[in-house]
Amino acid sequence: MADGRGLSSGNSDSLLFLTDEQIRQGSEAMFFAYRGFTADPDRILIDLAYGRAHHRAIHFINRAPGTTVNNLLNILGVTKQSLNRVLRTLISDGLVQSRVGRNDKRERHLYLTDPGRALEQQLSDAQRARMRAAFRDAGPEAVAGFRTVLEAMMDPELRQSYIRLKDSST
Repeated sequence: MADGRGLSSGNSDSLLFLTDEQIRQGSEAMFFAYRGFTADPDRILIDLAYGRAHHRAIHFINRAPGTTVNNLLNILGVTKQSLNRVLRTLISDGLVQSRVGRNDKRERHLYLTDPGRALEQQLSDAQRARMRAAFRDAGPEAVAGFRTVLEAMMDPELRQSYIRLKDSST
């Protein structure tokens, strides 16, 4: 849309017939929004010599304390080698604790330590502040629509993981 108002302008019925240009604008908006969403945690992580993979691991270990390494692999969609590198660092730095499974000694269950929870809180607080401000500016209908679009973009198996995670917090 040439007027610079993006996809939010006009009648919602017109969104049923999006042009390639409108789709491109939506893709670019998502790209720049993601950069903004990750910018605050990135500034915190750089001082610790950590990256986004560390942040994702910390986030999902916090969301599901005791999660297994295999479950974390499935959620993050990374290689075992990549995740092991991240976990080794987080464990050696005292942010994550790995415990042997009670029923299956081959399983490793992951927990954040107190310093790990403090770092997760700091990283999430920064992102929540940005999300809260954006949601407040956009309004409740836009928030509901945003969630609907994000969920519709998920692959079916990832949507199931998302739903399980969402349901575990209610």
